[in-house]
Amino acid sequence: MSSVEALNVERHDGVVTVTMNRPEKKNAANGMMFEELLAIFREIKGSPSDRCMVLTGAEGNFCTGADLSDSRGATMDLGIPAIVRMRRLNEVAISLYDLPIPTIAKVDGMAVGAGMSLALGCDLLIAAETARFSMIFSRRGLSPDMGASWLLPRRVGEAKAKELMLLADIIDAAEGERLGFVNRVIPTADLDHEVADLAQRLATGPSLAYGLTKTLIHESSTASFAQSLESEGRAQALNFASEDTIEAMRAFLEKRDPNFKGR
Repeated sequence: MSSVEALNVERHDGVVTVTMNRPEKKNAANGMMFEELLAIFREIKGSPSDRCMVLTGAEGNFCTGADLSDSRGATMDLGIPAIVRMRRLNEVAISLYDLPIPTIAKVDGMAVGAGMSLALGCDLLIAAETARFSMIFSRRGLSPDMGASWLLPRRVGEAKAKELMLLADIIDAAEGERLGFVNRVIPTADLDHEVADLAQRLATGPSLAYGLTKTLIHESSTASFAQSLESEGRAQALNFASEDTIEAMRAFLEKRDPNFKGR
């Protein structure tokens, strides 16, 4: 495990686990944490050995949003114009969303404000029974950031997204699953084991195909049906030329499980 000021990063068998590590602040993100998140997301994007990422928080909470007590933080540094500060946060959100490998938010405890936005930016959101979520921005006189206004409506629909954002209620994991932004709710004692199994399953899968699948889904919201078909065709052409697809076909004929290498 490697540690920087506000994160712990651990790599094992293709899975990179990024842990937000400010438990004394319930993992509220200060300026340093946002900078380190941006750096590690960029590092992972360029690392062929990283094939699945788990984003989580230390000691019983995911992330309680931006640390508003950090006067030099990404949201509160008055020495920098507000729009410039927010564009820094945008870079974090985009870098997470654009990762070409599967990403899992492992959520226990609180995921509120920008913390919930980070969780929504992952491909899968796996929550402990004890997890709690809130688009808390309006309670602070703020509007959503870090992509929440784009991400949440695509998971729950526009009407429910407005309700969650305007009322800023705290909801539990079961309600999050019912609404559709939580993929699975796991007993708290089993969360680590279940997410580790899921991450390992994804890390041993066809990484190139996973990345292309993510791109197709992301582009589909602004593409026509014909454009999506054309994009699918280009993606399949790339897959057919990959070692993983050749291996999958060979394994099918030999009646065995494929051994994907991620290329």
